[in-house]
Amino acid sequence: MSFADLKRKSQSNFEFLQKELEKSSTSNGADDRLWKPELDASGNGYAVIRFLPAPDGETVPWAKLYTHAFKGPGGWLIDNCPTTLGDKCPVCAENTKLWGSGHESDKTTARDRKRKLSYYSNIYVVTDPKNPSNEGKAFLFKYGKKIHDKILAAMQPEFQDETPVNIFDFWEGANFKIKIKTIGGYWNYDASEFVAPAALSSDDDKMETLWKNSYSLEAFTSPEMFKSYNDLQTRMDGVLNSSPATLQTQYEEDESPAEVTLSTRKYESTSSSSVSDDNDDALSYFAALANDD
Repeated sequence: MSFADLKRKSQSNFEFLQKELEKSSTSNGADDRLWKPELDASGNGYAVIRFLPAPDGETVPWAKLYTHAFKGPGGWLIDNCPTTLGDKCPVCAENTKLWGSGHESDKTTARDRKRKLSYYSNIYVVTDPKNPSNEGKAFLFKYGKKIHDKILAAMQPEFQDETPVNIFDFWEGANFKIKIKTIGGYWNYDASEFVAPAALSSDDDKMETLWKNSYSLEAFTSPEMFKSYNDLQTRMDGVLNSSPATLQTQYEEDESPAEVTLSTRKYESTSSSSVSDDNDDALSYFAALANDD
């Protein structure tokens, strides 16, 4: 599809995305492609971003990814969950058994090992007070259900007096104000909001360059990013039952714990990372999960 087609088909693209959005709402070294807001001294954060359309050749402007991250006697398991692709997952199967045992301790274990939902989109940074050098540049943005729900509310409003907005559209989309408060040690995005719809720029050439240089989103969920059922079962068995020494041998045959990244472990341009906190230490990664919305 050409850039001219993208502009002409803006409304039909919006209708398609509304359906995809409804379906998706059910249910370490640093990667410099990823942008993340930062907090000020008071523990608050503020930035303005613009969600961009799907990259050239792709159809959906977000990637939806389930992951697992937990520690057992044999070390850490940090891996993509095959249920992302509609496949069976040994970790989820074990969690189902634990949940159905009737023991509260097993339910607690299942909660600790449950899959985590994340989304990825291409964005343009409008305002970044903590890092002004990011302004005017495009990045990948990882976000959770809270922000995804705000996208859903903008595109499929609940009340009749609200007008649906395709926030991924260059011409009729809207900037997103990220407002973060730290509550109980967690980042809270409740105050974040979309502003009135407006074109990102009056310069179509600039927007076309942004579009053509967008990062692939389908790469996050390509089959090679996921272990087979048997390989993931082996990894889980090692984490839950093996000694750290045995697990280390297993990692050396695959990748070290510090080199595991949930979404782009084998993607060509991703350096070893934990995508949640730009940190290559598994413990720091897992602790940072608390600050994902």
